[in-house]
This record gives sequence, C-alpha cells and structure tokens, in this order.
Amino acid sequence: MIGSFFAALTCLQPFTSSFAADPAPIEQMEISSRTITQFRIGRDETRFGPLEFVGGLEMTSSGRDFGALSAFRFLKPGSDFIGVADTGFWFFGKVERDDAGRPVGFGDFRMVQMVDTAGQPITKKELVDAEGLDVKDGIATVGFERDHRLSQFRIDPDNMKAPFRELDFLIPKWELRKNRGFETVTRAPAGGQRKGALVVVSEKSLDKAGNIFAAIIEGPDKGIFTVKRIGEFDITDGAFLPGGDLLLLERSYGLAEGVKMRLRRIPGETIAKGKVADGPVLFEADMSYLIDNMEGLDVWQRADGATIVSLISDDNHSILQRNLYLEFMLHDE
Repeated sequence: MIGSFFAALTCLQPFTSSFAADPAPIEQMEISSRTITQFRIGRDETRFGPLEFVGGLEMTSSGRDFGALSAFRFLKPGSDFIGVADTGFWFFGKVERDDAGRPVGFGDFRMVQMVDTAGQPITKKELVDAEGLDVKDGIATVGFERDHRLSQFRIDPDNMKAPFRELDFLIPKWELRKNRGFETVTRAPAGGQRKGALVVVSEKSLDKAGNIFAAIIEGPDKGIFTVKRIGEFDITDGAFLPGGDLLLLERSYGLAEGVKMRLRRIPGETIAKGKVADGPVLFEADMSYLIDNMEGLDVWQRADGATIVSLISDDNHSILQRNLYLEFMLHDE
C-alpha cells in the first residue's frame, strides 16, 4: 500500500545476471474456505445498486506466508489467477466453482518469494512492497511502494525470476508519498480511447489541489492526470471495464467506524493528460457488510457475457483481519 524512492528512466534498461540460479522454492498450500452467501450481514438481499452479489469466500491456511494478498489478475476468466502479496510474494491458484458457477474455494494455490537478479529471495519488505498488478501477453507489470517503481516480469509460475525491465511512470519521484504509491496498475481496452495503454493510479499521493496523482504511461496520449479525491477514501486498486470506463476500489479506516469500501466508476473520457478524472460512486459498504481491508480488484467476462467484479482483501497477517474473496455481477444501468 505504500513507498518512497524512484529513479525515473528515460529509456528501458533490461536487468542482466552473470550466472543462473535455482528457482525460488514454491510453497504449495491447502486453502480452507467458508462460503459466503450473505454479503450484508444477517440479510438475504443480493442487489446493491448496480451490483448483484454472486458469492464469496473466507479463507484460511496453515501456510506461514499465506495472506497480505494485495492485487490479482485472472489469467483465465474467473478461473486461473496470478497475484502479488505486499510481503514480496507471488501467488497462483484457481477459483473452484459449484454447478451454479458460484465460488466454493481456491485450488492449486501456491506462493513463491520474489528474487533479485542473482536469483536470491528478497527479504526486505521496503524493496518488495508489491501493491498493483497488470498482466498481458505473459508479462506481469507490478507497482511497488516504498521503493517506488513499475517493474515487468515474465510469467512462469514454476520459475519467477527478477524483473527484466523498469518503466518510467512519468510522475516526479518527489510527488509520491512514502506509503501511498501505485495501488492501481491496469490496461485500457485495446479498442477504446486509450488504445490499450497502461494506466497507473496512486493510493494517496496528492497534488496541491488535493487530487490523486495518476498517469497514462504509454501511447500517443501519455501524460499525468489526477483523480478527484472524495472524502477520506484512498484508492486500493482499479480495472477497466469493457466499454472503457475505469472501476476504482477505494477504502477508508477510522477507529470509531472501522473499515469501509467503495466502488467508483470513472468515465473513460475524463482519463486524459492534464485532466481531473471523476465519476459516481456505485456502492459503499461499512462493517454491516462482510468486508475487510479490500485491496485487490479484477473485472472479467463470464461465458454468458456478464461483467463480473472480483475483490480480495489483505489481512496484513493479523488475527483481527480476514482473507476474503467476493464476486459481483455489474449491471449496466
């Protein structure tokens, strides 16, 4: 969720290593899941504005490193996924479903530690505080905090190596707050206004007007923009919808009211160099709903054409928090 150093690159420099190393150990984990049938605690309603609750999971594991899940993307819609934990781990798995298509568990789940160019596991959190993730054509682009950077990796679940490239994210390094870096790393639809460009949004790095720094970092329209901040919510992830709008996941926390989550829909035409992007709140939930520290979001198309929004939470390896997976159908209304 957070970071503090960045060296802007004017060109892309590949990482090289003078010798090969054995792959980092892969930790296979059994995930125990309790299915969630009521999103609002004690009530059977399934419709929440344009969102329809499909189902969810509360997950635990005896695996020592399980948790801190901060971002994920589906490699196969609604099935195989890749993710990053902010403790410096990759995770892989598959959503298992019942005959009605509702999630019932995580299968084939494993975690592997991120490594340096010599293939050695990186143990310093400030170097591997991974928060945002995008995947395309076998390449994972990861947003890191503390040591602010955007790094690209070749996806090989059996042998995840060091990044092969660092990307220039355009925003001046002094504008990124220590623990408020790139929570959102996502790619616009190829056929839309931004023509498949990579877009990044910070959690809470604010300009002088109090808006949140963001950037289009590729293509002819690349440049810095901001997202209007509304209330005390910070951005924890985002993904583009098929039509080109950006769906943002936001979170707030206070000692009195506890944790809250919110989803906002940002019209695609407001995402442009020099503009302040803004859009309506689709839904807001507090502790009367089954939520936790909601950190990760992905959007995918079901076989019947429905747009599905999937969310995960980060338990911070705390006994007071939970690892949740939630699914909603988004109705265009």
